[in-house]
Amino acid sequence: MKIQKKGTQVGKLAVTEQVDQKHQEDLQRLRGFRLLDDDFLTKCFEGDTASIELVLQIVLEKPDLKVLDVRTQVFVENLLNRSVRLDILATDSTGAKLNVEVQRSDKGAGRKRARYNSSMMDTNLLKKGEDFDKLPETWVIFITENDVIGKGLPLYPIERCFLGTGEKFEDGSHILYVNGAYRGDTPVGKLMHDFSCTDAKDMYYRTLADRVRFFKESKEGIEIMCRAMEDMRNQTLKEGMINVAKKMLEDGTITLDKIAEFVGLPIDEVKKLKTDQNV
Repeated sequence: MKIQKKGTQVGKLAVTEQVDQKHQEDLQRLRGFRLLDDDFLTKCFEGDTASIELVLQIVLEKPDLKVLDVRTQVFVENLLNRSVRLDILATDSTGAKLNVEVQRSDKGAGRKRARYNSSMMDTNLLKKGEDFDKLPETWVIFITENDVIGKGLPLYPIERCFLGTGEKFEDGSHILYVNGAYRGDTPVGKLMHDFSCTDAKDMYYRTLADRVRFFKESKEGIEIMCRAMEDMRNQTLKEGMINVAKKMLEDGTITLDKIAEFVGLPIDEVKKLKTDQNV
């Protein structure tokens, strides 16, 4: 009986040590976060109109722009084909919808990705029977760690135009690439400097520095970020199990009950995966 109790205590101690180690790893990871890390950015900008308003005023060169609403990690569903998750979706005082994406990988900021985000935004902005003229102005803005366009410019605005005359088509759809590698004594240069900082004290813009300082230095902010990182780990694990379940379903020799048991998913979720595969 005593041996069992001692074994239980040792087991609990080992679990506690693992939890403490993960916490320390999270704190170390948090110290290295920058606004160029999309998970950190979306948490910093969550429910904070002032920060996204500052960014949009600078990159769009519209100092009077006012943000009325901001949402992060917005899932835009396409029932038949590929859905998208938008890092940030803001609405300004004119009703324009502005999607801001942060990409450290050049591949993640591909031109067709920008086109797809723009089209997915459009498909969700009109109610059935509503006139096309009611479609609001939209912006897809990629802030990239590297100069993905490669021309050395701070900003790359993309517009549809008439090839014969060069006049803008004026359909209300805009794409903008912001060169995160750009440095210069300009508002954009200072903003991109701030996006690359790991320490709030090194940042130019107080609005952004205050948000970074809250999530990196205050007890409440650190707890929020640690919970977010734990959620991300769990989500990554679940996505991995879903991929394993899909491969088992493709094999066709394993029962649904066994798949659910092996990957730790509810049987109803496994059944849905099978239905989706057969569509």
